[in-house]
Amino acid sequence: MSAYLFYKLALIAPAWIGTIISVASGAAAEGEHAVEGGEDHGGGPPHLPSAVGMIFGAEGVAHHWINIIYAFLIAIIFSAISMRVYAKRQMIPGPLQNAMEMMVEGMYNFIYTILGDDTRKYIAFLGTLFFYILAMNIMGIIPLGHSPSTSVNITASLAIMTFCYAQYTGLSRLGIKGYLFHMAGEPRDVIGWALVVLMFPMHIIGEFAKPFSLAIRLFGNITGEDVLVAAFVGLGVSALAFTGSPVGLPLHVPFIFLGILLSTIQALVFTLLSTIYILMMLPHAEEHH
Repeated sequence: MSAYLFYKLALIAPAWIGTIISVASGAAAEGEHAVEGGEDHGGGPPHLPSAVGMIFGAEGVAHHWINIIYAFLIAIIFSAISMRVYAKRQMIPGPLQNAMEMMVEGMYNFIYTILGDDTRKYIAFLGTLFFYILAMNIMGIIPLGHSPSTSVNITASLAIMTFCYAQYTGLSRLGIKGYLFHMAGEPRDVIGWALVVLMFPMHIIGEFAKPFSLAIRLFGNITGEDVLVAAFVGLGVSALAFTGSPVGLPLHVPFIFLGILLSTIQALVFTLLSTIYILMMLPHAEEHH
């Protein structure tokens, strides 16, 4: 089971790259993160200094691509680790393989409580989604890091990919007729068929609202988390500014632990809702609760 899951994770690695490329054109022009080193250069919220900002400056092309750069970095690291662990897997796992197996099997068991036997078909996508979002969320707390989740273009691309995957699942598992029947509210009697005119557009609106809510929820929570940490870092530095000390009071430390908790919760919520969206598209005879 573990070897199969590692194999699927290695195969799906290009999905990380595809997600990032799909929003590159939009992210290149975004300017909501015009703050580096705790200073506001464009009316945006404060953020902790990042390695990209320190090397290339708070302004310029590199800064506008900062979310893409860090998203690519995380994707490359995850892809390399997944493929390396799978290629060098052993019957008696080493520390890295053991840690990977624990994370993958833990995610598998969690998804299994929702999808049941269908988990094997969707664990590669959902597992990748959780760990990738978690890493992007936490990257903003790591020194010299930056969270790509604070870009609505990044979160929207993940949400749109989830939306497309769920619709593909519905079409492939239900067929075109079954899919349209599902969108019509699955009428069973005269009253049900009479309400199709109302239920069909409501289902269409609901489907398009799902990626919007996923994107905005993740973007808003992670942005608020990073701004809160950066604000208390600035407050701690200001508290000792009269002494000329380059180091401030560690007022932000409690919020780092809070940020890690929030980052985990938001990654879990995004993945859980994505799992439910997929479950709703499965034939009722095959649903597992």
